[in-house]
Amino acid sequence: MAATVLVADDERDITDVCRRYLEREGFEVLVADDGDEALRLWRSRRPDLLVLDLMMPGMSGWDVCTAVRDEEDVPIIMLTARGEESDRLLGLTLGADDYLTKPFSPRELVLRVRNILRRTAPAAAPADKLAQPEEGLHFEGLSLYPAQRKVKAGGRDVELTATEFDLLEWFARHPGQVFSRSQLLSRVWDIAFEGDSTTVTVHMRRLREKIEPNPSKPAWLKTVWGIGYRFEGQPVE
Repeated sequence: MAATVLVADDERDITDVCRRYLEREGFEVLVADDGDEALRLWRSRRPDLLVLDLMMPGMSGWDVCTAVRDEEDVPIIMLTARGEESDRLLGLTLGADDYLTKPFSPRELVLRVRNILRRTAPAAAPADKLAQPEEGLHFEGLSLYPAQRKVKAGGRDVELTATEFDLLEWFARHPGQVFSRSQLLSRVWDIAFEGDSTTVTVHMRRLREKIEPNPSKPAWLKTVWGIGYRFEGQPVE
């Protein structure tokens, strides 16, 4: 079954070209001209991914992102006409998984949509394992269940966005290894971000706020100054 993508932008030329390229790749595409329509479409159709323009009449992309995040962790890509760091930071801080600065290549949008949906697609379990408890990645005080994309920290369930989970899973599968921001961009996001490390920095801060008992003194997600980040934790059975 084809994935459904909602594209919301008040510039018809942009929504038309996005629709054309996404439909050519097999996606079902919903289009909204403003934020209010985007939120209504999301609530009625529950698309698999949202592409939201930052500035739209009525509700802005920021407003829609905030409203959606209050209900579900569906992947979100933000579009912005300005390349200012403050815009990117705000969109990512609100929970966007990715962003593109206008003007952008529609082929790049398709690639990023595919990458996010591929990462977040549930894995099919073999028939002989359906009745068995799910295996996870376990550390003292922290557990990840990749098949269900669930996380428990300190005995509580933690709600992560699609990209936050992917980032944490990457670290949990490589404990003790140090990764630079550029390495994380290429290995977790699968796309070169032209040297922009803002995405990684914001996602790491959000992850710490969600899973660490004391985000200012993280127990698991350590900063390696001048290099990047390392996950500290001994796997437990």
